[in-house]
Amino acid sequence: VQLQASGGGLVQAGDSLRLSCAVSGHTFSTYALGWFRQAPGKEREFVATIIWTVGKTYYADSVKGRFTISRDNARNPMYLQMNNLAPEDTAVYYCAASNMPSRLLVAAGYDYWGQETLVTVSS
Repeated sequence: VQLQASGGGLVQAGDSLRLSCAVSGHTFSTYALGWFRQAPGKEREFVATIIWTVGKTYYADSVKGRFTISRDNARNPMYLQMNNLAPEDTAVYYCAASNMPSRLLVAAGYDYWGQETLVTVSS
C-alpha cells in the first residue's frame, strides 16, 4: 500500500485547510486509514481515523469538533478537513493505513505510512 499526503500550507489562526491522502496498491486488506501529526520536538500523535468499510470515525480530543476525516466511495482519496486552525496545530501531518482492527489510536497500529505534508498556522 502506498500513501501520499498533500494539501498542507501556511495559514493564519482561524483559517481552514483540507488535506488529501492518495492511496494505491493492494488496498483490499486495509481496515482503517488515519491521520497523525508530529510537531517539532514532540512525539507523533494520533489525529483521526476512519474505518473504511463502515465509515466510523474517531478523533483526538484536541481536534474533535474542528477536524473531519472522510473518504469517497472509491476509497481514494481520503480527506482531513481542518477548520478553525490554531498555532498548536502546526506540525507535519501523515496519513497511514492499518490492516488490523486494533490499536487504531496509536502509531504502532498502522502498517503503512505516507510522506508528510507540512501545516503551519501563524497567530
